[in-house]
Amino acid sequence: MSTEQEEPKFKKIVNAADGLSLGISMVVAIVIGVGLGILMKNLFGYEWLFWLGVFWGIAAAILNVYKAYAKQKKSLDELADDPRYRHQKYDDSDEDDKY
Repeated sequence: MSTEQEEPKFKKIVNAADGLSLGISMVVAIVIGVGLGILMKNLFGYEWLFWLGVFWGIAAAILNVYKAYAKQKKSLDELADDPRYRHQKYDDSDEDDKY
C-alpha cells in the first residue's frame, strides 16, 4: 500500500465543474438581487429598494468571485510549498532590457 492518499475517481471533474459554476453563480446572484429589489419595490412602493436589491446582487457576485479567488490561491500556495517545485524560481530579469 502506498503512503500517499489516493484521490477520488471524479475529483478532477468536480473541480472543473466548480470552476465553471463561478460564472453561473455570478449571474444567479445578480438575478436574485434584482428579483428581491423588484419584490421589495412592489411591496413597499419605494423606488430605491429596487436599487438596494441590485446592490445586494452585485455584492453577492463579487463575494462569489472573492471566495473562488481565495480557494484557488490556497491551492496554489500548497503547490508552492511542494518540494517538487522548489527548484523552479521566478526570474524577473528580462534579457531585452539590457540595451
